[in-house]
Amino acid sequence: MALALRYAARSDVGMVRRENEDSGYASPRLLVVADGMGGHAAGELASATAVATLADVVDGDGDPGETLASLAAGVHAAGVSIGQVVIDNPDLVGMGTTATAMSFIDEGSTARVAVVHVGDSRGYLLRAGDLTRITHDHTYVQTLIDAGRISEDEAAVHPRRSLIMRAIDGLQPADPDLSVIEARSGDRFLLCSDGLTGVVGDDELRTILGTSEPTATVIALVDLALARGAPDNVTVVVADVLEVDGQQLADLSAGEPVVVGAAGEPRVRARLPRVHFPKDAQVDPDAPDRPARVDGPPTSEMPRINAAAPRGRGDASPGRRRIWKIVAIVVAAVLLTVAAVSLTTALWVRAQWYVGQSNGYVTIYRGVSGTVLGVPMQTTVQVSDLTVGVLPVFDAGLVADGIVADNEADAQRIVNDLRLRAAACAVIPTPAGCPVVTVTP
Repeated sequence: MALALRYAARSDVGMVRRENEDSGYASPRLLVVADGMGGHAAGELASATAVATLADVVDGDGDPGETLASLAAGVHAAGVSIGQVVIDNPDLVGMGTTATAMSFIDEGSTARVAVVHVGDSRGYLLRAGDLTRITHDHTYVQTLIDAGRISEDEAAVHPRRSLIMRAIDGLQPADPDLSVIEARSGDRFLLCSDGLTGVVGDDELRTILGTSEPTATVIALVDLALARGAPDNVTVVVADVLEVDGQQLADLSAGEPVVVGAAGEPRVRARLPRVHFPKDAQVDPDAPDRPARVDGPPTSEMPRINAAAPRGRGDASPGRRRIWKIVAIVVAAVLLTVAAVSLTTALWVRAQWYVGQSNGYVTIYRGVSGTVLGVPMQTTVQVSDLTVGVLPVFDAGLVADGIVADNEADAQRIVNDLRLRAAACAVIPTPAGCPVVTVTP
């Protein structure tokens, strides 16, 4: 008997984000989740590049040492690839991605899993009903937790909980965590982006992970995140360790990879001509070779309304006049409701504040980012003299996404904090995570 993986993956844009910057990958040998960052600076390109590069570089057929070296090389290669994308498109400076990957090492009757981790996506192991986190978040709030300054509950609502201390950005070495753990028959592994763990607690994860096979489990986990409002993209990969015979092992090992999220989208792949993407077992609905839709009669079961010649008002029966009065009342009520909702929404929008960027400068906005029917939902309050390009890379990414503020004073405080962080970068040698400072002789 041997051990093998049975896996499933799912990714969803969530309920708030406009684009999916997450990418996921699952194959008989490799599992990956990457959470891109950078907003307009194309976090989806960064996560897709990381997934494709790891899938192309990592080989799980070696011993644990060789596999760890392969994972580390994959992270380094992903950084080089992302750096090349930025060189080709300088306006993408500031993009980056997390990456958490597991490579399955079959050793006959035993198996091990090599793990590489950068950022705040997570890996979990469910064994005999016990859920263990096997990765450590590279975030600012995690450093506070490790130092005993805040609790896990306080970290969940901390205003800087999204600040990542390590990621793959193509500018600085990623410095990944590397580890190897034993894999046993009956184990279940979970990889996920923080879009899941931000709204679903560990106790709920343990309960859902213990109920169904991988496909049903990834569906249930993503659906729960969506039911909680899913303010971020949500990506989940689940894999079971199974004891199999020779034929079953051959069948599972021959399975094609599953690619989800940005890495599986044709529009993203088209923007990354230098990146080699893996074959995808899933048919993307937007793929160029998707079968054409056959037009036909409507399939709705609503009854067809026959058009008739208009009648004069004097020809209308009393019953028909009553119907039109009811319709008029309903229409008026709907219009009043729409007006009330519009007014409430406008007042709510005016109460929102955030710090973003305008033409490369850190800017305070009132309202929310985006437009409705082409009308901007924000107004510019102050354009600072602080450029995004001098900020630490991940602060620049946060600004690109928009940092939510409680009010104007809080927005000013955020700008001042960013100014201090930019000043800390303006030294030689350049600290890790900062844009490279060059000195002209």
